[in-house]
Amino acid sequence: MLIITLVASTVLVGVALGLLLLRVTNGLVDANTSKSIAEANVGLAAAQQVVLQASESGPPVPGEGLADSIMNALVSSNEGGSFEVLLLDASSPAVTTLPERGTNLVEVASVPAKLRAQVRTEGTEAWTYTTVRSVNQPDEPGLVVGSLLQLGPDAAYEVYYLFPYGELQRALDLVRSTAWLAGVLLVGLLALAMFLVVRHVVMPVRQAARTAELLRAGHLEQRLPVRGEDDLAALASAFNDMAASLQTQIRQLENLSRLQQRFVSDVSHELRTPLTTIRMASDVLYDQREEMPASLRRSSELLRGQLDRFELLLTDLLEISRFDAGAASLEPESVDVRDVVQQAVDAAGPLAVAAGSDLVCEFADRPCVVACDPRRIERIVRNLLSNAIEHGESGPIEVKVAGTEQAVAVSVRDHGRGLDDQDLDRVFDRFWRADPARARTLGGTGLGLSIAMEDTRLHGGRLAVWGRPGQGAVFRLTLPRVPGHELPAESPLPLDPTQVQV
Repeated sequence: MLIITLVASTVLVGVALGLLLLRVTNGLVDANTSKSIAEANVGLAAAQQVVLQASESGPPVPGEGLADSIMNALVSSNEGGSFEVLLLDASSPAVTTLPERGTNLVEVASVPAKLRAQVRTEGTEAWTYTTVRSVNQPDEPGLVVGSLLQLGPDAAYEVYYLFPYGELQRALDLVRSTAWLAGVLLVGLLALAMFLVVRHVVMPVRQAARTAELLRAGHLEQRLPVRGEDDLAALASAFNDMAASLQTQIRQLENLSRLQQRFVSDVSHELRTPLTTIRMASDVLYDQREEMPASLRRSSELLRGQLDRFELLLTDLLEISRFDAGAASLEPESVDVRDVVQQAVDAAGPLAVAAGSDLVCEFADRPCVVACDPRRIERIVRNLLSNAIEHGESGPIEVKVAGTEQAVAVSVRDHGRGLDDQDLDRVFDRFWRADPARARTLGGTGLGLSIAMEDTRLHGGRLAVWGRPGQGAVFRLTLPRVPGHELPAESPLPLDPTQVQV
């Protein structure tokens, strides 16, 4: 806005000053021209009177005396005027030669040749702008007015009045410099005024932006000051109302989240004791199932299987509660990630066979040693494998391990139903399932990927996902070689299987 205003005001002021100066210049020049022509006419009339007086007793006799009389009449006719006079011979050289006169050593070159030719041929008054040249003074712009003064049939003078416009030029220069200085000051004042106006408008907007940043950072008590009753005050008031509403809702959600976390933690711990008792009783029944009738034997087997599933859910809930409480910690060791992944693959082998999937492993030739918690890394890979087997639709499961000097990556790909964009946004949410209506074959809790993400963050790594409907999904775990070190932008393994690298 400042630049646009400055440019627009500069153009407008420039055009206005240009038109004003043009009017002033033309007015002054026209006024001085009219005055100069009038003075020249007075002098020419006086010279003509001298010639008429000399002709009363007969034709005037050209000579020094007549030339001096005519020159005196031309000069003295306008006392106080600032001009120079040239009296030049216009007679035919074959007939006679008249003496010439000039004031202040003014040069004949001051009169343009075109004007002299016009005066000689037409014999009428003519004028034009010229440069007045003199031997003892600097050149000046000016006006020359010429006329033909007849002395007789064969004798005539060219009379030229030269009016220097040096003073007028200096006055015009002063007017121009003053006008442009005033224009610059006006543009500066306009720019300053616009700066103050824009600052008055922009400052509240910037303050609103800073307050919004603070709100985004969690400082929900921040508000904008409300001054006056203008539009900015209305905006600040509406912003504060919105911030207050957001603060109330966020506080409510935080309280609800804390209650949920507390509930999960309490229920998980409270269920541990009765689950242990039920487990002991179930084990006793299961060990004696051969002595029971067939119906009771099947019931004891179902009871044991459901207790295993319930215990897995309870274990996941306890782990989630540890993450929420910030109690999860690492027990790092220098291990070869290939060995950890192989253990997870071996553990998932029976599940893959039962689902009709083949586990295809592709490990790096060189050791991929990482300082990590092997128990948590194995759990991440195990959860990824379980998810791939569950949704792989009996297709092959590809497991890859690769490393660079800065990082090590593990990817697990299935060839099942895949994931759409909405699934990709929620795949790591707790208790979320890609297809709630699908019959679950592995008895998952819906917390595996959430726990895997928390374990990854604990190591300072990245867990990314790729998926396309009908093309399967890829989960890629990237870990730094040393915990706490920043991961490189590129992972050792591609996320998109159609690309070589990300």
